[in-house]
This record gives sequence, C-alpha cells and structure tokens, in this order.
Amino acid sequence: MQEKLEKIINRANEIDAQISSPEVYSDPSSYAALMREKRSLEPVLTAYGRLEDARRRIESAKELMADKELRELAQEELAQAQADYDSAKAAVNDALNPKDPDGQKSVIVEIRSGVGGGEAALFASDLFRMYSMYAEKKGFDVEVLNANETELGGYRELTFLVEGDGAFARFKYESGIHRVQRVPETESSGRIHTSAVTVAVLPEASEVELEINPNDLMIDTFRSGGAGGQHVNKTESAIRITHIPTGVVVECQDERSQHKNRDKAMKVLRSRLLEAEKEKAEAERAGERREQVGSGDRSGRIRTYNFPQGRVTDHRIGLTLHKIEQMMNGDLDELIEALIREGNK
Repeated sequence: MQEKLEKIINRANEIDAQISSPEVYSDPSSYAALMREKRSLEPVLTAYGRLEDARRRIESAKELMADKELRELAQEELAQAQADYDSAKAAVNDALNPKDPDGQKSVIVEIRSGVGGGEAALFASDLFRMYSMYAEKKGFDVEVLNANETELGGYRELTFLVEGDGAFARFKYESGIHRVQRVPETESSGRIHTSAVTVAVLPEASEVELEINPNDLMIDTFRSGGAGGQHVNKTESAIRITHIPTGVVVECQDERSQHKNRDKAMKVLRSRLLEAEKEKAEAERAGERREQVGSGDRSGRIRTYNFPQGRVTDHRIGLTLHKIEQMMNGDLDELIEALIREGNK
C-alpha cells in the first residue's frame, strides 16, 4: 500500500507542477487532461489526508499521556484518533483497490467433468454441493440452469446461477481446472485416482448490457435426456440456442416448461457473449496490464483436493489448508479471502 501511495502522491505533485507551467496553461487540451487525471487521484489523496491527520493526533495524544492531569482526556482522544485512523486506512485501501465493476453482480457457474470419466463427474457433483453450501452461508440463492447427469449421480456438465449482491466478487477466482486425488467408491484395490473438473465463472449479464438480435439466434427444441427416471422429459421442452455469428451454443433442459428453459438458456448465452467481448478487449490490452490471480485463464490447474491427506492446495497463491472436509461442506471463506487479498495487490 505504501508503494502505491508514494507513486500517487508523486504523480499528484508532478501534475500540480505541470499545471502551473505557462506551456500547459496555454494549451486547453493538455490542461484538461491533467485536471481529469488529478480528479481521478483525489479519492486516494483525500483518504490519505485523513490518515495522516489521524496519525498526528495519535502521536499527540501519546505525548499528552505523560501528563497526569491530562491523561484521562488524552486516553479519550487516543481512542477516537485510533478509530479514525483505522477508518481512514480502510478508505485508502478501498481507493487504491477499486472494486471490480462486476463484483456486485450475480454469477453463472459452469462445471464440466474432465479427465477421470465417472469419478470426475462425481467430483463435479461434489463441487456443486460445496458451492451451494457456501452460497447458502453467504445468503445467496442458487438456481440450476442446466444439468447433464450420469447414472451414478454425477454431472458431465452443470450450469447454475448464484444470485445475490456481491456473488461474483466471491466466486470469480474459481475459474480453472480443479484436480482431485482420492480413492473412488468403485475402486476395490484402494488405489488413488486423479481426476479433473473445469469450472468457468461468468458475471450475469443484463439485457441492457448486451442486446442480442433475435435474427442471430437458431432455436431448437428436443426431449431432455439425463440419467432416466423422473429426469426424462417426454415432451420437447428442452432448448438449444445457437448464436449464429459466434457459434456459441447453449442448452437448457432442467425445467419441464419450454418457456422457462428458453429464459434460462438466454441468461447463459448473454453472459457468455458478454464475457467473450470482455476477453477480446482484455487480450488487446494484455501487454499493458499485469497478470494477476483469476485473470480468466482456464487452461491451468488452479487447485488440488487431496482426500487421503485431507488437504486443499491453491497453486496460484501457494496456500495449503488441511481441512478438506470442512471446505467440501462450504467452509471456503479462508481460501476465498486469501485469493481476494492477493488479487487486490
């Protein structure tokens, strides 16, 4: 934080010096650009001013503590100054690390089983349960948008919505490959298997953010599949939507109502298309921005769940937690808070 602060303070001083020069003052466009930049720095500078004021008051109150007659008054001032200091420090941190504009949005999570066949599908189900329990603890609502189940109760693919203010900020670092090491229930020899599941996380896009031309859509209906029994739909209520310009295909067969399936499929399609636009823009700026945790690269392994050793390791930040049972039951705060802190550096 101190390094960032020093850079901003130095830049503000440079701007003040430039604005005062006759060359800049006589050039309206340069002057306006510098003033815009200065205004963008003001939230940090204002918070820093409060921080320094509180620091001086703390030092002054500590000096007064030596005076017996003023000690009680000094203690009151010290307590208030310390509270103001803590508040100002948080304000500086917020100003230095502006919140993700998508952070307050609801989130669409897509889980796909990878290497490992049936065991990977079962772990996909375990991840969904983990995320659902975590969402419940945070007061979010979970709605399944599409599910492709296996005979053993796993998922080949699963898409669900986590709805609530700030859901994306909590889930956005989950994108990537999740690897699991454990003995499958079907393994009689007790041999440990390694499987993998891919998770993709998308902020839910609104109709205002992305308008889709109905003429660009090809919509097909079909009977839902699944593992059989009550999950088999005898009517053609399942929906497949193809966005012709991009070739993006979305399916939804979770509801018995064709209309509800269409609405859910459009939610996923809209979010995928908006994410694709953002990734394209980010790729164009890739040379200018630093790489950080959760940059959206889903090609790499981000986490390993080792059941025999009872540990979960996040490889991006080198954090290992020996409480796999609690984490699989939705106790993710310690890990997610660590990822958020690293992402804000």
